[in-house]
Amino acid sequence: MDIMVDNLQGYGVIELLQAHLVDMYATSPPESVHTLDIEALKHPTITFLCAKQAGVVLGCVALKELTATHGEIKSMRTASAARNQGVACALLSHLFDMAQSRGYRQLSLETGSMVFFDPARRLYLRHGFNYCGPFSDYQPDPNSLFMTRLIESINL
Repeated sequence: MDIMVDNLQGYGVIELLQAHLVDMYATSPPESVHTLDIEALKHPTITFLCAKQAGVVLGCVALKELTATHGEIKSMRTASAARNQGVACALLSHLFDMAQSRGYRQLSLETGSMVFFDPARRLYLRHGFNYCGPFSDYQPDPNSLFMTRLIESINL
């Protein structure tokens, strides 16, 4: 599996992100959907990563710089056919290395509070994230849960 910065132009990546958006709007009220569309993911503060094997997109994740020491995980998604094969763990490991190299001290994320998001929350808990309050521009929302992890303690 190869993980690399992606330009968000390939069909496989676009298809994966469109499926992600559809799922988010199907499981959360519109005002609680914080998923970024493809154009928003092209913002200069965001680095988008894609995992591929033999040219097939297996998953993706984005790293948004909130401050010089704080990053946010966005758009974490594994393709349906690649689930439970270590793609998400590999993406997180790559993301942690990138965050460390940038000098970030903390990574945070927002995810849904519904049962649909249980697998994602379990993944983040296994990788040392803890629940926290809203960060950055987020507001309290019963449909959202917030998680964070200090970079110094990242050791997969």
